[in-house]
Amino acid sequence: MIKKLLIANRGEIAVRIIRACAEAGITSVAIYADADRHALHVKKADEAYNIGPESIAGYLNAHRIVNLAIATGCDALHPGYGFLSENPLLPEICKARGVCYIGPGATVIRQMGDKIQARKAMLAAGIPVVPGSDGNLESLEEAISLAAEIGYPVMLKATAGGGGRGIRRCNSEAELRKNYDRVRSETSKAFGSSDIFMERCVDRPRHIEVQILADSQGNVVHLFERDCSIQRRHQKLIEIAPSPQLDDQQRKWLGEIAVRAASAVNYENAGTVEFLLDSEGDFYFMEMNTRLQVEHTITETITGIDIVQEQIRIADGQTLGFRQADIQRRGYAMEMRINAEDPKNNFLPSFGRITRYYAPGGPGVRTDAAIYSGYPIPPEYDSMCAKLTVWALSWDQLLNRAGRALQDTGVYGVKTTIPYYQEILKVAEFRKGCFDTGFVEDHPELTHYATSRPTRELTAAITAAVSAHLGL
Repeated sequence: MIKKLLIANRGEIAVRIIRACAEAGITSVAIYADADRHALHVKKADEAYNIGPESIAGYLNAHRIVNLAIATGCDALHPGYGFLSENPLLPEICKARGVCYIGPGATVIRQMGDKIQARKAMLAAGIPVVPGSDGNLESLEEAISLAAEIGYPVMLKATAGGGGRGIRRCNSEAELRKNYDRVRSETSKAFGSSDIFMERCVDRPRHIEVQILADSQGNVVHLFERDCSIQRRHQKLIEIAPSPQLDDQQRKWLGEIAVRAASAVNYENAGTVEFLLDSEGDFYFMEMNTRLQVEHTITETITGIDIVQEQIRIADGQTLGFRQADIQRRGYAMEMRINAEDPKNNFLPSFGRITRYYAPGGPGVRTDAAIYSGYPIPPEYDSMCAKLTVWALSWDQLLNRAGRALQDTGVYGVKTTIPYYQEILKVAEFRKGCFDTGFVEDHPELTHYATSRPTRELTAAITAAVSAHLGL
């Protein structure tokens, strides 16, 4: 059995994995760059090791990280999300060096990471995909010809892309001509490959994804769906489980399709199958994420299943301890990504020192955070500093509890997206559970909220000023 695990990541997801290890009796090992010397995951882990001065490169050096895992006596490695989590090189090195990799194998990561291969695999399994190119686009002329065939608007997408990057909408031939070389250049810089493909644009879709778990014996289950339609520039802001926009028949069918997709590629461990739901009620496969998702917390909340611990058990060769019929959902859950950004200033990152931090509490409230009072948020990394997850039995109760939990949350010293989410919760169509991926663009007025300074913030500021003056 796994006894000691290295976490090849940082921030709140590293803290999340450390907690799972503690509950399973597994020794946790953290890594950190110089910029993360004071990070919470370094303080929480059983052991922590510096990987050098390079803020990003250190977390991307697969050979060095696996060498460190072996040198510190680790028999397993968890990649978290981001960084190396979808790089097939990491599981290949782990396998060659005898370290258990917590995630799917290199073959399926490589296959699902290539959007063309993923489309072909889903088509072979009888799963609907968005009409588009059969392979990579070879020229602008081919793109123009295909767009005329499938109809505008179309989407140019990076074949090796992910995380909402390498995507550009084209509403006409003129825009296609303008964006073709630009997307290839952006894709090359972001992913090391200039390969792109084309899909018909599903206008104003709902973004629905299904969490799956699969063991090495071929058992596959789904843990219901998440609605990720509230997003800005293809980056998710709020996620909800289950989707308030699906009925039970759609939910059952989509879960079965996701299980079929995972089985078709011999998937193993935790993964997510993502779909677009159009205005006619048709679902289309979009992609499969071969890693733990940021928003896994809401699925854990409605099912009671610890996905990270299940990942470790599966990687350890154990079979799933439940069947599909055993998995029940209860209530609704919502996750809000609290980013250190200024919504009033085009969501400009707001890095700096957290002067005060108050985590919310009460029934049905969970916080996954990497911050604490006095923590300096480093500008080298993603701006997300916490995830607020709220659960309630009904949708209306969830909305009220989410508003209360946001009000209870205090992050001072930097600007955050908390007031922006408070405005979203007031919007009529959101409260009715009726929204699509165009919601943020449709409501630019939400960034015009009034700025107020609560009494406790003023008190904290005065206290800090007095302490500084007295040299305390």
